[in-house]
Amino acid sequence: MNKLIPKIGAGIVTAAVFLFAVCLITNFNFGSYFVCMFLPIGYIMTTAGFHHESDEDRKTAANIGLIFSAVYAVLIFLVYFAQTTSVRLDDMNEQALKILDFKRGGLIFNYDLLGYGMMALSTFFLGLTVKPKNKADKWLKYLMMIHGAFFVSCFIMPMTGVFSGMSDGETSIGGVIALVCWCVYFLPIGILSFVHFNVKR
Repeated sequence: MNKLIPKIGAGIVTAAVFLFAVCLITNFNFGSYFVCMFLPIGYIMTTAGFHHESDEDRKTAANIGLIFSAVYAVLIFLVYFAQTTSVRLDDMNEQALKILDFKRGGLIFNYDLLGYGMMALSTFFLGLTVKPKNKADKWLKYLMMIHGAFFVSCFIMPMTGVFSGMSDGETSIGGVIALVCWCVYFLPIGILSFVHFNVKR
């Protein structure tokens, strides 16, 4: 079970990231929001696996990675559950939409970026726990640690006002391209995590 659960989690992560990219490319907003709620489920399952197998001298990093994954999950569930329920179904005034509608680049969008910043920190600390036994593990370790650099942009950029132009609710091509590029980067992490937990050790 200690390998089966994170392996399933890695499979969920891989599928969710792939489907998220497809929804972005096809401009299926509800689909992208819905799929994003499965990503933290799979990610926590995977994170728990890395935490369990970490050596005693790396437990601190594993604990930090696991805690940040939980913070990420809470923020992301709040963001996308709001999009698929209240924002989609309720009759809101313009002010409420500016705050709650993800596409408006307001508070809820900033929380989304903060969530993915927490995920970036989580992958960085989990990467520190991986002791590579093959080439796939080496790639996994370095991809996870490099992904930690996303924390800086996710944390700082909302403070600069760079997303204020999203207030009209129009999806920019640049934003879609950036998210698809993130999917292309993160997809191998899901795949390599699945391979990692699939190997008998």
